[in-house]
Amino acid sequence: MFLLALATGSARAFTLQFTVASDDPGLRGDLEAASLVANAKRDGVTAPRDVLAAALADYARLLRSLYANGHYSGVIQILLDGREAATIPAFQTPTAIDAVVVKVDPGPAFRFGAATIAPLAPKQTPLPGFRSGARAYSGVLQDSVDSAVDGWRHDGHAKARLSRQQVTADHRAHTLTARLQLSPGPLVRFGALRLTGESTARSDRVARIAGLPSGQVFSPDELEKVAARLRRTGSFSSVSLVEADELGEGNSMDIELALVDAKPRRFGFGAEISTFDGLSLSGYWLHRNLLGGAERFRIDGEITGIGGETGGIDYDLNARLDIPAAFGTDINAFVFAGASYVDDPVYQSWQARLGGGVSWILSDTLTAELGVALRHSRTRDGSGDRTYTLLTLPAGATWDRRDNQLNPKAGTFLDLLATPFVGLGGTGTGLQLTADGRAYHGFGAGDRVVLAGRLQAGAAYGSNATAVPAEFLFFSGGGGSVRGHPYQSLGIDLGGGNFTGGKAFLAGSAELRANVTQTIGLVGFVDAGFIGAHGFGDMAWHAGAGVGVRYDTGIGPIRLDVATPIHGTTGQGVQIYVGIGQAF
Repeated sequence: MFLLALATGSARAFTLQFTVASDDPGLRGDLEAASLVANAKRDGVTAPRDVLAAALADYARLLRSLYANGHYSGVIQILLDGREAATIPAFQTPTAIDAVVVKVDPGPAFRFGAATIAPLAPKQTPLPGFRSGARAYSGVLQDSVDSAVDGWRHDGHAKARLSRQQVTADHRAHTLTARLQLSPGPLVRFGALRLTGESTARSDRVARIAGLPSGQVFSPDELEKVAARLRRTGSFSSVSLVEADELGEGNSMDIELALVDAKPRRFGFGAEISTFDGLSLSGYWLHRNLLGGAERFRIDGEITGIGGETGGIDYDLNARLDIPAAFGTDINAFVFAGASYVDDPVYQSWQARLGGGVSWILSDTLTAELGVALRHSRTRDGSGDRTYTLLTLPAGATWDRRDNQLNPKAGTFLDLLATPFVGLGGTGTGLQLTADGRAYHGFGAGDRVVLAGRLQAGAAYGSNATAVPAEFLFFSGGGGSVRGHPYQSLGIDLGGGNFTGGKAFLAGSAELRANVTQTIGLVGFVDAGFIGAHGFGDMAWHAGAGVGVRYDTGIGPIRLDVATPIHGTTGQGVQIYVGIGQAF
């Protein structure tokens, strides 16, 4: 037995006594949580009509809670100023209610007597809790039916259903007998995709993107893939698939698709600052469903190095058009153009880019991309002034199994990119390889502590000593590699004050992240970076370490890191980094 604490309030506030004749704290908690009267008391509800309505609804709610806990002979009393709530006429609501008493005698716990469900799909077995002698929770009955129906649906029987049930409670033996009969229905094949709603996307393009396998055996997994493909375009705020009630010729089943368009245009911006790198500003403008085929056209701009010590201000402008299902379902196309100016301490580069390519969505976590691009650049570095005209053939794959892109607590990420380049007009030929791998593992309740690790690697090869453009060489230092050391501070010293990037690169980072509250987190980290002039054999290196604070906005954390050098000669004291999202 227990008594809810009485809260002081207005003169009409009612007292509540909630009694359960059981020593099971879990049962008590479930009943109180299910009670609308208890919720009304906590919320300060005093209107008699509202209290009466809550009391009348509580009979069914408390009974369902008893069934869910395996009690089928319970007795429920709800007294309003001494009168049973169920006996009060609906049109004779009391003018005031001063005291509410809820008494629940759950009776004994029931167990399953006979417990059968048939027929089951091949290779499927009943749920472990649905057996003779087990506690007869009502939820187990529903879960058993749902599991059995899902089993048949995954075998292609889309119209499987519960056709007959016999559920009997024996109050003397305290047992519940449950005999459940299923009707699998016929083997069903996908029919046509029928577009409903008012989407501005063309129906032929929607069908091509969706890729419903008409004529193939029904599968709920295939149906989910259809929805995922449409959501992935970003053009729709809602995607709803409904199976037709009636089967067509050959037991085919049409699928109705209702789409709600997302807002066609969107823009955003971001900022990041560090003591050495300075201020970085970025922004984008996005147009969805540009040509009526769920295309995405996006323009991105970025200005970096404002007020920093990285040599000067850098500018970057890019435009990209993505065309979903351009060459078939899950095979997309893209075209892009861009221009940039980089003013680094060791080189300056003006560059223009134009190209396109194809991307394959191999699974929910694996994508691959193949492109071709023409790049023209003018570079000034330690080797002098050079002009490059390159035909590049980038090919890459991304395997992303993180649970959250901005604030991952579990999973892995791997990005691989190979960029062969062919020089035009006397420019050399070569290859750049890069890899970025990350892993996350959470500990404790709700993954309050997360261990995160990152490993980066790169290599550049050229047909001669000057074949590799400066932007294809590697440096280390800064927020993207080694915090505590200035941006691109580690490279290759050519002597005479000249400095250039290396042809080999390694970097590793480790972070321990801990949530102090729901919104505040602390981070400790260590980073190390290696640069080789010609390969991985003899590499110079530096390292940094520090601590950070994270403030979780619900979308992604705001990041503040303070780092200092712990190895190497490129450091210049404490560095501060501020941004959005985790460092990696």
